[in-house]
Amino acid sequence: MPLLEVTGLNVAFRSPRGGMTTAVHGFSLTLDRGEALAVVGESGSGKSVSALAFARLLPEPPAVITGSIRLDGTEVLSLRGEALRAIRGRRIAYIFQEPSSALNPVFSIRSQLAEVITTHRPEVTDIEAECLHWLNEVGITDPARRLDDYPHQLSGGMQQRVMIAMALAGRPDLLIADEPTTALDVTIQKQIIELLAQLKKKHGMAVLIITHNFGIIRGLADRVAVMYRGQLVETGSTDAVLSHPQHPYTRALIDCIPRLGQKRRRLATIAPA
Repeated sequence: MPLLEVTGLNVAFRSPRGGMTTAVHGFSLTLDRGEALAVVGESGSGKSVSALAFARLLPEPPAVITGSIRLDGTEVLSLRGEALRAIRGRRIAYIFQEPSSALNPVFSIRSQLAEVITTHRPEVTDIEAECLHWLNEVGITDPARRLDDYPHQLSGGMQQRVMIAMALAGRPDLLIADEPTTALDVTIQKQIIELLAQLKKKHGMAVLIITHNFGIIRGLADRVAVMYRGQLVETGSTDAVLSHPQHPYTRALIDCIPRLGQKRRRLATIAPA
């Protein structure tokens, strides 16, 4: 049984006037334990909306979610109250876009990490040691001092590492990383991707990475799912999709990857449907 099995997922939003706008249509995928899957597509293609639906993080209403989302065989769309809260952060954890916005500016790193641990792992007695452990795990130097820092005192790369530590502190089965390298320079991007790959291997968790950039997924993702206008248009192993893309949208995305020594040229486009 796969860890995550999504079948025929549809996400629509009801407008104040009663109309419906469909953001995701017929989304289906499976994800096994220890596997990494990249969902790739441009902004507005429905990647983040789909991922937020996995743990029912979209407000309902205005969101209307139909289809099937099974986590270890349990239908998530049928869960309510405590049963639903039990999977958020504990079974499925998120690294949200823009850590500077996702972290609370008025609470220290200690209090934000401690909240995750006390909420999802009440059996932990030494909260301080657990906070230090996870900051060490994500490669933050001098973690004891950083616990007293506030988000604005950290660089973008360190904020991203704190976000990863907070996601991992609940020991999730599935880690969803939504554009984890956005707004970071290329050297920090490489460090974050390598860190995610190391942590996936060490902890045996499944990872779903959301990105618009094919250039960052080689070496991290086992499989790729390409999303276009709210639908999955191509799936396959990372090597197969990068080497022999089948859909014109996939080929256009790959052609947009910058390459050293390449002369200036127009970016690839596809005709509107």
